[in-house]
Order: sequence, then structure tokens, then C-alpha cells
Amino acid sequence: MLFPYVLGFVLLSACSAKMPAQVDPLPKPGPEALRVGAERMAEYLPLLKDKRVAVITNQTGRVGRAHLVDTLMSLGVRITKVFAPEHGFRGDADAGEHVKDGRDARTGLPLVSLYGENKRPKPEQLQDVDVLLFDIQDVGVRFYTYIGTLHYVMEAAADAKLPVVVLDRPNPNGFYVDGPVLDPAHRSFVGMHPVPLVHGMTVGEFAMMIVGEGWLGGDRQVALTVIACAGYDHRMAYAPPVRPSPNLPNLSAVMLYPALGLFEGTVVSVGRGTDAPFQCIGFPGCTLGAYRFTPRPMPGAKDPPYHGRECTGLDLSEYGTFYSRLDPRLHLGWLIGMYEAAADKDGFFTPFFDKLAGGPDLRERIRRGESEELIRASWKPALEAFRAVRVRYLLYPEGP
Repeated sequence: MLFPYVLGFVLLSACSAKMPAQVDPLPKPGPEALRVGAERMAEYLPLLKDKRVAVITNQTGRVGRAHLVDTLMSLGVRITKVFAPEHGFRGDADAGEHVKDGRDARTGLPLVSLYGENKRPKPEQLQDVDVLLFDIQDVGVRFYTYIGTLHYVMEAAADAKLPVVVLDRPNPNGFYVDGPVLDPAHRSFVGMHPVPLVHGMTVGEFAMMIVGEGWLGGDRQVALTVIACAGYDHRMAYAPPVRPSPNLPNLSAVMLYPALGLFEGTVVSVGRGTDAPFQCIGFPGCTLGAYRFTPRPMPGAKDPPYHGRECTGLDLSEYGTFYSRLDPRLHLGWLIGMYEAAADKDGFFTPFFDKLAGGPDLRERIRRGESEELIRASWKPALEAFRAVRVRYLLYPEGP
């Protein structure tokens, strides 16, 4: 078998003859400590030398304990601006909140939001840029918007004929692939690509897939370089050292997010406005479970659903912490159970649910009363087809 961490560049070039992409070669697997792409500075600083650099990052862009932007500036890299994704540069804005452009108080650099109306860098915003450097911690879920930001950055770079360098980071949910594959007819910013809800790829691998599968549209081409992690494989347990977004405060929330994120398209609270967001579920009057919580305004959840109202439901924090890796799949039992416990089944799902699920199929199957096993069986053909494509872009070994 040819291992993808050795042949990542060769495989991408073969399947994407239109666009050269570079992958910095990885050492063979061994006992070395994990090093994320941002820490492999010898591999990418030459690409930034004498260039005007725009950095796409947030609070997760770190080199050790220091922020990537601060580190690069201390080394004399000429950064002209920072593009910030959802939740902003410092990662403290609510989900979906409009983030204004401005300047970073510490560095004085211009900050440009890539969320809201300006999801794609404008041509005039790239006039003082020679290279785009992307470094954001992802969690491996289709509706987590950072891969949408990655897509639009690459699209704008292609149009402006600018190179993109992706500093890769491990995917804490990278040890499995599962869930419904997006129907392209239901494409949105929370689902831009025909991939499963849990895609099992790092940001660098996903960037390669965007290029290789021609998802940038038309004849767009982009010069992509991925600085891969060292000492990483998809079997590895990885806890992000910085919370990826305000309501994913720990590894339990990150590992529960694929399943609980779907509840954002229902009447069920996922614990926003509590000390355990994305670790509990419930709603006022719920008859499933005895766990009680009352959402209240707090940083990252300024106006949470059911503010000031007691919710009843399930505490899932222990499952996320201890059992997710032992049973790696997208669990639907909680969603089905909450639907069955809802008195108003007609109002249980909101229109946003189909965007999160990648189409109406999952909602319709739950409404028909199909079991989790039957629903999961319906995903199998599309998942097998995706896995056959995915393997061409993997930079790291997979588990059994």
C-alpha cells in the first residue's frame, strides 16, 4: 500500500493537473512530538520573505504560547492586514454576530472581517498583499464555518493570482467519517461542499480536496502550499490548546459538536448561556431526562435561547469526555429522542435544520419515524464514495 503521508504531493498533482499544489514533505511516522504547521517555521518563512502577507487567523493561530501574528512580526515578516473569520480575531463574538472591521489594539494591524456580508476578500482588500497565510483550528464538521472561510479565501486568491499557504493543525474529530453527505442543491455557508457532516480531514487536507475536486468553480486555479503537521496521524487523540470558538470550551464539547450542532436547527437548547455549552441538551417542559439548566447571557452567548427559562434534558458531558472515541459515529439517538419528546412535533425543526443536515432527507426520515439504524444505512453508498475520494488527499496515516 502506498502511504499518503509520503505521496501527498504526488497524488494531488496527479488528480489536479490544472493546478500545482505543494505539500511540505513529512518525516516518516515515529516517536517525535507533535508539531503543528505553524511551529514548522523553517518550512514556510522562506515563502514569506520580502512579501506583503495577509494572515487569516483567530485566537487559535498560535506558535507555542504566542500568537502567530505577534511571532511573525517579531521576526520581521511584513504583515499588511489580518482577515478574521466568524467570532472575530480574538474569538469572542457570538455565533452569527456581525463583526466590524477595525484595528488590532496590540499590533495596530488592520482587521477585516470575513463574516457577514463580506465573506470573501474583496479585490481592493488584496491590492497590498503578495501571499495569503491561513492558520485556524478546525473541528472537522461540515457546518463549522472556518472551512467556508478557507474556500472563499482560496477563491479570492485564485482571482487575484495570489498564492495561499495553509498551516495545518490536527482535527480533533479526524478519527472517523460519518453522517449525511451534503446535497449540492442545499449549498450554503454552513455547508459549501459535497462532503459528510463529519469529514475526517484536517484543514490542509480539505484545502487540497477543494483544489483537486475543482470546487473553486470555473477554471479557477490557486497556488496552494500546505505546511503539514509533524508527528500526527488520524488515530491521535488531540485536544485543541485554545478553544476553537466561544461555545466549544473543552474537548468534550468539541467531540459532541457533530451530533449536538444539528440541534441548532431545532427548538432544543445546546446549553448556550451555561457553563457547559454543547455538553447538554434540553428545552422547557422536556420529558426526556432530568438534567436542569437555565441559560443566561454571558460572553459568547449574549442572548441565548430560553434566556432565564429552566430547561430539562440530558447532561452529555461525560459521554463527550470519555466515550466518544470508543464509539466513533454521528449519534442520532439524542436527536430522535428529543423529537419524540417534543409536544409540538410540527414546530420542532426550524428551516435552518436542512442547511445543517445538508438537505431535507434527515428531517423527513425522522418525521417518518425511521430508526437510527435505517437512517444510517441510507448514508452508506455516499459515504463509501466519499471515502474513495478522500484517501487521495490524506497527508497522515489512518487508524484501522
